[in-house]
Amino acid sequence: MTEIDRLVATLKRLLKRSGMSYRELARRLGVSEPTVKRLFSKGGFSLERLVRIASILGMSLAEVAQQAEQSAARIATLTQAQERELVAEPALLLVAVCALNGWTADEIVATYRFTRAECLRGLLRLDRLGLITLLSGDRIRPNVARDFDWLPDGPIQRFFRRQEKEDFLSGDFAAPGENLFFLFGMLTPHAKERLEAQLAKLRGEFSELHRDSLAAPFEQRRGACLLVAQREWEPKSFAALRRRPK
Repeated sequence: MTEIDRLVATLKRLLKRSGMSYRELARRLGVSEPTVKRLFSKGGFSLERLVRIASILGMSLAEVAQQAEQSAARIATLTQAQERELVAEPALLLVAVCALNGWTADEIVATYRFTRAECLRGLLRLDRLGLITLLSGDRIRPNVARDFDWLPDGPIQRFFRRQEKEDFLSGDFAAPGENLFFLFGMLTPHAKERLEAQLAKLRGEFSELHRDSLAAPFEQRRGACLLVAQREWEPKSFAALRRRPK
């Protein structure tokens, strides 16, 4: 993929994340929708137009270019084999989560009960799996995109559902900065599309906040877990009271 291809792909991803359609972008640019589609299909952007699109997205062109560079050759999803190897050893999974979240080897060893050698063995296994590149001086370069997905109903999702979900939800979410919202409503298909766009935008903003926080000293960063779920659902106790069709 060329640099132009990465830049165009990044713009598409940012548009999707913001919930903005080609039609809306065309309106803001003062051109027709077919013109915008042609620009994105052929990559024929002028510098002035790139700056304008970035501004519409609330970003500078430098910020868009930085995201394009960060997305280069990054893994979007793991394979079944990679996920199985990670969940087979909780210690390896822990090292992987730390490494993919920007921790250094020193920070991992200082926080968890790993010797330096044990930590490096885990990092070397992650390197062989292709999830990171272990550089000189034990520096870690993640090869996984920040907004990557665990496989749907894959080994890691099943691991957290089976062992960690209840632990996460068992808190009262009453401490400062903690939130728990449970909302129930009835939505039209159009309303659901708008909701899905907002959820995608929230996910992107979470990733951006994580990336921005990496510049802060390690002692100022704290783990933050965001669980977002949305599906058509009715509690069993409610469904049991439904009238049955004759």
